[in-house]
Amino acid sequence: MNELEFVTTHRRHLHQNPELSLHEYETTTYIAAFLDELGISYERPLDTGLVAYLPGNGEHTIAYRADIDALPIFEENDVAYKSLTDNVMHACGHDGHTTALMLFVKRCKAMADQGTLPQSIVFIFQPAEETGGGANRLIRAGAFKNYDIEAVFGIHVMPFENEGKVVIRDEEITASATEYRFYLNGLSSHVADKEQGHSCGEALQHVLSQVGQIQQYHLNGLKRNIVHMGHFEAGEAINTVPSHGYLEGTIRTYDVRDLEIVKQQMAKIAESVSLLFNVECEVKFEEGYPPTYNDPLLRKHVEHGLDNADFEIIDKPTPYLFGEDFSFYSQLAPSYFVFVGVRDEAKGYVTGLHTAHLNFNEYMLIRIADYYEQLLKSYSEVRVQ
Repeated sequence: MNELEFVTTHRRHLHQNPELSLHEYETTTYIAAFLDELGISYERPLDTGLVAYLPGNGEHTIAYRADIDALPIFEENDVAYKSLTDNVMHACGHDGHTTALMLFVKRCKAMADQGTLPQSIVFIFQPAEETGGGANRLIRAGAFKNYDIEAVFGIHVMPFENEGKVVIRDEEITASATEYRFYLNGLSSHVADKEQGHSCGEALQHVLSQVGQIQQYHLNGLKRNIVHMGHFEAGEAINTVPSHGYLEGTIRTYDVRDLEIVKQQMAKIAESVSLLFNVECEVKFEEGYPPTYNDPLLRKHVEHGLDNADFEIIDKPTPYLFGEDFSFYSQLAPSYFVFVGVRDEAKGYVTGLHTAHLNFNEYMLIRIADYYEQLLKSYSEVRVQ
């Protein structure tokens, strides 16, 4: 089959058979069968996901990563290759990322067979990007201990940029993602004797109001930060004073100082609840993904690869405010992550990531493989300063 048939067949199979984070068993089996057919060695450091390797002629080893997991979203696209699993969908384009890397693997194997593969390559088919921090899990599992990786590259499809355009940025390109949770415990009483209770309903209203003011009054207005309240609840019955309350949300920022301000203010809010309402309140934080940092030393290789693959480069002035666990790969080596435009207004491919209508043209996956190949051909040693 030609390359368009290749990417169409594989992407649509993956799209029809999405699996959630840490449950990508069939996806892993599918990729493994593909690698077996090519005769490429690989390892499975975790229950799902694969790390493959091809030795090349050069002295350097570089890595390329694709994420393989899907989202708990019911697909609303009316297409023949619609998800076969209710409430699970490749709504973030990981089916495309995986397919593009598969095509690049195929090209690299052809070069290796001809003795022309310029450098050694590690191919990372990573599980659990959406939740679970699959990149960090692979690193902690020692998946890369046998490889002297000098650089790690990755991409993400971006439906808000037109086809042919690629967004890049040195240093931070995505934000950190930190989860927070408020736990409130009061004292219940019958509504007829409500003054005897310590209401978590009243206390939670205070928490919601104050958390909502953090961005307005405590952070620099010229910076882009998000303090999001995602889920909250209080109370047990229609005729009792609420004895329990709960709030959870996420903090998105690309400045660690701003993150610290938010956390300090939330701690003060929790303390104020006890003073004002005689309700116990605790706030807990779960550190998510750090900002994705693009090493400026790799920019020349990225630009050269994109230029040779006929992409138009857009230099983004500020980072995106979503999280991305590609950020963990900077622990291994200098890394660089870019966003490839896949917007096609004529076909209605305009909806954002994590939406029930996300779709794109498969020929863009060939262009991503073109970028990977040009990047490989232009790569020279990264000199860490």
